[in-house]
Amino acid sequence: MFKQLGVIGCGLMGGSFALALKRAGLVERVIGYSKSPSTTERAKKLGVIDDAAESALQAVAGSDIVLLAVPVAATETMLKAIRHLITPEVLLMDVGSTKRDVVDAARRVLREHISSFVPAHPIAGKEAAGIQHADATLYNGRQVILTPLAQTAPAMLRRATDVWSAIGAQVLRMTPENHDAAFAAVSHLPHLLAFAYFSSVVNQPGGRDFLSLAGPGFRDFTRIAASNPEIWRDILVANREEVLKQSQRFRHALDALELVMRSGNGEALEDLIRGPAEGRTNWQMGALRPPK
Repeated sequence: MFKQLGVIGCGLMGGSFALALKRAGLVERVIGYSKSPSTTERAKKLGVIDDAAESALQAVAGSDIVLLAVPVAATETMLKAIRHLITPEVLLMDVGSTKRDVVDAARRVLREHISSFVPAHPIAGKEAAGIQHADATLYNGRQVILTPLAQTAPAMLRRATDVWSAIGAQVLRMTPENHDAAFAAVSHLPHLLAFAYFSSVVNQPGGRDFLSLAGPGFRDFTRIAASNPEIWRDILVANREEVLKQSQRFRHALDALELVMRSGNGEALEDLIRGPAEGRTNWQMGALRPPK
């Protein structure tokens, strides 16, 4: 049981974490801060938080657990604002989709207080952002990646693992480097491709008319193109080296398909398509395992 949760960033992720802890009976009081006072007031009216803080530091005061739920580019600024109240007794976590930049910022800012910090990335979300979409069940059954530092206190890592597990999440651990490489492949590049693909369709002559003919496949493929532009700007810039590596791999795969298409060799094209088609089916069925 925590006495007080301080949420910095009262949006979908921070608000859902607060509601989840309340529903699980893990916290007595929640205080929240957002740059927009209207956001925290709305969070209070919705029962997501109990009180609105006028500053990030005020949200930390008296809190024994603090969640940074801000865009990754704002992490360092927020850490500077709160570092004076981060003590060895305070569990500090974030929910950023990139980890190396967050960890680097924490090392620069927190210094001797870094033992309290457990970087986290919940693999959860919705197309719609904002406190009005906060959901106590958002993290239930979802993976949460923890990327502890060498300086992270073992007790804080256990507390972080316990709190995410208590709200229904499956907790995994990775290094920040492995995290960013993996999510460049399975999350960040797919978003980049969705943005580029939708743009290529809608901006060509007759593209808007084409959209009227689009079916479920197009909707499925482009769903993530509706994601928050500011959040994804920050993620793609922060993890650009890994995303660009994955983009090159994608280009090679696309080039191979295009080369066979130009030749008109349908049999060779089918062979190239068969591997991904079977792999996707096996992955969906849980039969695809990473190589040893």
